[in-house]
Amino acid sequence: MFPRLFSPIKIGQCSIRNRIVSTGHHTHLADGTPNERLIAYHEARAKGGVGLIISEVVAVHETASFSNDLLRVETEEVIPDYRKLVEACHRHGAKVFAQLFHPGREILSTSNGMMPIAWAPSAVPNERFHIMPKPMSVDLIRDVIDSYADAAKILARAGFDGFEIVASHGYLPAQFLNPRVNLRDDEFGGDDAHRLRFLSDTIDAIRACVGEQVLGLRISGSEQDAHGLTDQEVLQACHAVAPELDYINVTAGTSASLGGSVHITPPMGVENAYLADKSSAIRKSSAIPVLLSGRINQPHTAEQALADGAADLCGMTRAMICDPQMPEKAKQGNAEEIRACIGCNQACIGRAHKGFGVSCIQYPQSGRELEFANPPTIARIKNIAVVGGGPAGMKAASVAAERGHSVTLYEAQNRLGGQTNLAQRLPGREEFGGIITNLQMEMTKAGVSIKKGTTVTDNFIGSTGFDTVIVATGARCFIPSLEGLDEQHTVTAWDILEGNANVGSSVVIADWRADWIGVGIAEQLARSGCSVTLCVNGAMAGETLQMYTRNHYVGRLHKLGVNIQTHARIFGAAGGTIYFQDTLCDEPIEFEGIETLVLSLGHTSVDDLSSELSKREIDVRTIGDCVSPRTAEEAIYEGLKTGWAI
Repeated sequence: MFPRLFSPIKIGQCSIRNRIVSTGHHTHLADGTPNERLIAYHEARAKGGVGLIISEVVAVHETASFSNDLLRVETEEVIPDYRKLVEACHRHGAKVFAQLFHPGREILSTSNGMMPIAWAPSAVPNERFHIMPKPMSVDLIRDVIDSYADAAKILARAGFDGFEIVASHGYLPAQFLNPRVNLRDDEFGGDDAHRLRFLSDTIDAIRACVGEQVLGLRISGSEQDAHGLTDQEVLQACHAVAPELDYINVTAGTSASLGGSVHITPPMGVENAYLADKSSAIRKSSAIPVLLSGRINQPHTAEQALADGAADLCGMTRAMICDPQMPEKAKQGNAEEIRACIGCNQACIGRAHKGFGVSCIQYPQSGRELEFANPPTIARIKNIAVVGGGPAGMKAASVAAERGHSVTLYEAQNRLGGQTNLAQRLPGREEFGGIITNLQMEMTKAGVSIKKGTTVTDNFIGSTGFDTVIVATGARCFIPSLEGLDEQHTVTAWDILEGNANVGSSVVIADWRADWIGVGIAEQLARSGCSVTLCVNGAMAGETLQMYTRNHYVGRLHKLGVNIQTHARIFGAAGGTIYFQDTLCDEPIEFEGIETLVLSLGHTSVDDLSSELSKREIDVRTIGDCVSPRTAEEAIYEGLKTGWAI
């Protein structure tokens, strides 16, 4: 099915078994050098058939460090730890490159939490972290260049197959290339040739240490920012250094701005393989292999990009966080069994930005390979009922059945998925429904018996002889008792998504949760022609969302002219006027002449069945929103844990 994707390729002196790449990404699993958690994480992808693994960024200099769990390479003492990582991947046929990294001014804090001294070509601040950098002296520049070479030399002894300089996303090499960031007039600035010198000298220094080993460059084909590198500037730089390189890894965006940073991990609202034109242009200009990244979540998409001549390899990192076995499944002709990444960003980059190890809402085993390495032996086969066919129940059912239990899942509605069925109706959230498809596939493969349109009662359970009941009955909309709501045309977000609401032309949305729902409903109503005000009980719309996702969708609201009011607590309504309180100072906020008030105020648990079953002599487990309303990440993780432990 995928002849190009599974054809071998030679980059420099390195032969790679296929065109699938796990690109470098900060997993937050390490502790300065590769440990058992990080090794197990990458080894799982190697076992799954990936051709090339580019391990996460390695800080090359003391001024590059920004996190305690960032990989470092300060002395030769670290060689054994890195060698374990390389050897673990080599055992399964994957090749491994190391990423050499310096963020320059793109640094928020140091490893001790203090505001850093950020170094850059010139004192030009970024707008995302609000850091004023200190201009690098020529001596420091040369010291940093030497440190790239020293790091490569040490990592070469650990057995890495190649090296990649990170010049993407507005990091230090890109800062030197950018005439709006590099204002120097010495040997490292002033014109195109001198601005290129930092990168070209770094390449020469590394080459002097590693010889003909593979050396590549990661760069943003466009930084997607008014002050970032332009497409033409990137093309010129790539053309200039390509003769000294073996490949170029094309991504997009910059860490320096909110809009540009969206492209570091583009969310589901961004088109699949959307950077194909950028990589194609660089490929034609540079005449060396090009690696394309950016929302390539299925082998079909990767195969098409290769067929179109957009790239020679494809970065499919989140696809393999979601399903480490994706390459092997595709190779064996089992593409329908692939658990497709939906680009939600919740547990991959979302967890990483919180300082926790990377994972996946659909496949919580990612990043937890050691914890879920060996399923416990079941003492006896149990007859298990799972009540509720949302993500929590579906995951619990599939895992318990896969372990050997007899599992029946009951869903009151005539379709599976729970709240996911509503989430996928939001603009730009259509892919979220992939959770249902993937979990249903898992249940079918595991042999779960599925009963839809069936309401389960306490008496029903009492008469069936189940050994264990897993209650995953979810949640319902929370509707508060507020003055005047009965006199105002009021609907819930669920009413709108289910098509049960007649919404007027002027709308106020009361958004307590500050999540996907308020932002999505605002976009949907604005696109239908409504005048929309989104009142958020938080500091910003989408406050609880992963930042790249939030910024992408809030940007869409700005383009649609949605009025956003922050720090607003719903108070009541009267005669077409909606009243809020400012949560900072308790001052009133009023909106007059409003036809429809939309409530998006969170959910309350539906747990009546578990309360009734607690009176019986039966093993009852509760998971997901019926325990406490949260997100799909917690629901699926609890489903996994429960199915694993029974």
